[in-house]
Amino acid sequence: MLACSKCNTIPEIVHKGYLEIYTPVPQLLESLREILKWEPTNPIIVSYENEHELKDLCDTINSAFNKAAKEMFYCSTLTEPGKKEAATITFPQFYSRVQRPDYIEIMNSSLFTNHMQPIIKLEDNEISGYEFLMRPINQHYPFQPYELFQMARESGLQSFLDSATRISSIRVGAEHLPRGIKRFINFLPSSIYDPSHCLKTTFKAVEKYEVDPNDLVFEVVETEKVNEIDHLKNIFNTYKAEGMKMALDDVGTGFATKEMLLELKPDFAKIDRSVISFCDQDLDKQSKLSELVSIAEAEGITLLAEGIERREEAQFCREAGMTFGQGYYFGRPLERPITSIKV
Repeated sequence: MLACSKCNTIPEIVHKGYLEIYTPVPQLLESLREILKWEPTNPIIVSYENEHELKDLCDTINSAFNKAAKEMFYCSTLTEPGKKEAATITFPQFYSRVQRPDYIEIMNSSLFTNHMQPIIKLEDNEISGYEFLMRPINQHYPFQPYELFQMARESGLQSFLDSATRISSIRVGAEHLPRGIKRFINFLPSSIYDPSHCLKTTFKAVEKYEVDPNDLVFEVVETEKVNEIDHLKNIFNTYKAEGMKMALDDVGTGFATKEMLLELKPDFAKIDRSVISFCDQDLDKQSKLSELVSIAEAEGITLLAEGIERREEAQFCREAGMTFGQGYYFGRPLERPITSIKV
């Protein structure tokens, strides 16, 4: 049985044992048997003494087959033949995990936290909320968030990591923020296969940390990869049924268009920094922003300008009718929330 990426645990790769490899394709089985010089069984079971030998085995397989072929191999590790202790996953997923044991440890042991970047009400520069952004907590396990999520995607652990970061954000927010302050928490729609199932751990964390659901704003990221609008609507409806708010990110660029705004009707729309940057000097950007403000007002959507780095940008966004702003002009992501804005 293949591993489901909806699992809430990461199957262990044993450090000394047996690598079991199965394929439904006879020709691939024969090629693999010749490369490994092993008996013609399916699955093939090869012993290894340590992590280095396992990695060497995987390097050999990786270099010998093309991408399509490698997708047809399924792997797991055993402490002894016939004693299956972990679900089977595809070879590319398995190989990614073998290559980055440090990233597996980061995910397994939750060696990350969330820093908070202030979100400002443009009318009076008061702090109304924070966006939560993943950061390392252990100097021995550094990472770039994008690279960690990329590895999680390649290894079939994206759902696990996405859920863990949502829960971390909820916990950190409960520790540092009073009620009434919005907490913008990113999520990947592609990591949520069945909202009623995949979001259970998120909703349990809200109860555990006694967070007001109305303070939570779940923010869609990677909108360019949203292929099924009905699936995203289902996610939105599941969150909203629990009393939470929704935000659409990167509005004004790529696939996060006005059509998507009208289709989804999020509570918040975050205008991409590429549209905000020097908007006070760019007539095309001003025209686009004016159109977005009109749509938002008509649909009851609250606009948030991202990536504000200059006083003039903040002033233009305020005068154009946008409610909230975010960016280095107001404050960078920090481990602890700031108490006021000095601009």
